[in-house]
Amino acid sequence: MIRSILVFLASLLLAQAKKPNILVIIVDDLGYGDLSSYGATDLKSPHIDKLISQGLRFNNCYANCPVCSPTRAALLTGRYQELVGVPGVIRTKPEDNWGYLAPSATTLPQALKPLGYHTAAIGKWHLGLDDEAHPNTRGFDYFHGFLGDMMDDYYQHRRHGQHYMRLNKEKVNPKGHATDIFTEWTKDYLASRKDAKDPFFLYLAYNAPHTPIQPPKDWFEKVKARENGITARRAKLVALIEHLDHGIGQVIDSLKANDQWENTLTIFVSDNGGQLNVGGNCGNLRGGKQDMYEGGLKVPACAVWPGVIEAGKASEFPFLTMDLFPTALEAAGGKSPGGIEGKSILPLLNTGTQKTFERDVFFTRREGNHKYMGDSSWAMRRGPWKLLKNVPDGPWELYNLDDDPLEATDLRKKNPQKFNELSKAMRAQIQRGGSVPWQRPEE
Repeated sequence: MIRSILVFLASLLLAQAKKPNILVIIVDDLGYGDLSSYGATDLKSPHIDKLISQGLRFNNCYANCPVCSPTRAALLTGRYQELVGVPGVIRTKPEDNWGYLAPSATTLPQALKPLGYHTAAIGKWHLGLDDEAHPNTRGFDYFHGFLGDMMDDYYQHRRHGQHYMRLNKEKVNPKGHATDIFTEWTKDYLASRKDAKDPFFLYLAYNAPHTPIQPPKDWFEKVKARENGITARRAKLVALIEHLDHGIGQVIDSLKANDQWENTLTIFVSDNGGQLNVGGNCGNLRGGKQDMYEGGLKVPACAVWPGVIEAGKASEFPFLTMDLFPTALEAAGGKSPGGIEGKSILPLLNTGTQKTFERDVFFTRREGNHKYMGDSSWAMRRGPWKLLKNVPDGPWELYNLDDDPLEATDLRKKNPQKFNELSKAMRAQIQRGGSVPWQRPEE
């Protein structure tokens, strides 16, 4: 028994002595219930499920926002999205754009480069189109992906007729399904780093299973034939997710074939909850994408680091996407910079336990179109208590998630003291975010 403990500790020290490669896989709109390992019964996700089983599964990972750009900004800066100028979705049309990533914000690749890392981003960027916001400008040595937000077609790779596929800053015209393209580009990048002496940080951002729900035809037909009684709408989404799962499996296989797996910290996470009106499954949680309810914010996630993270475990520890910035940085041997709100969960990865953070957490979303007109919705957590305003013109609501995880009973009127306590903190956060510009300064 003592010998096995000593061997484990020795392997742990050896793994941590060598800087790990860091791979962050972020997928788009994958609901909390849309993996078979998270309860889906009409869906098969063997590759992601296997990945989760090889490390630490997170049962209480929260996206910083229930929509895309803000969560990505939080992940890459370790800060609340509104404090780096991205309270809402960065869009290709200026009249419906609600964010501009602050040039002063330090990104994770910028923080890792002084530690000797080669940095790469593959897939969906969604954090700005101009040179100042370009991945190469924001710390990535290599970018092969899509600058825009969503694609109007997984095979044509355009948005509003505009061409956003890039190799660094050059336009490229790949052929095929976007998921397959991003997978192949990732495999090529990993092969190029096979004999490199310096570690890599790879930010792999698939745009699946975001709309349009457009799986390859053969994947759709396979699901329809296998799942008796499944609707065409649900079958399309299931097929898109299973196709994504297949791509992620290829990426993990490439790591192993290149002898990179054993020294790679792999983090898998969704950017927000599933989109319910296209068949998304958020488990039994209330709401989905765009909602400040749990279904919009709680996402599937895991971390795998052979020899360091014990396999086959699950954690109930709650944390936000922005906490991955200091976690990855400390795993690389760096120190969390001052002035960020994210907190490292590296102790959780190393030991399976973590001291509870004494902090309030906040969620922000600004949105446009005729429904929202640039207004914001908000939420915050203080322990089990959650205060939220799900839509800008809706009421404030109060829930105790320990007693009411499905957010069925609004306690605002029954517990005005708690509502007043939380609303005071919420107002202060709204003021902080309101002082940060979120549009590109005029020249």
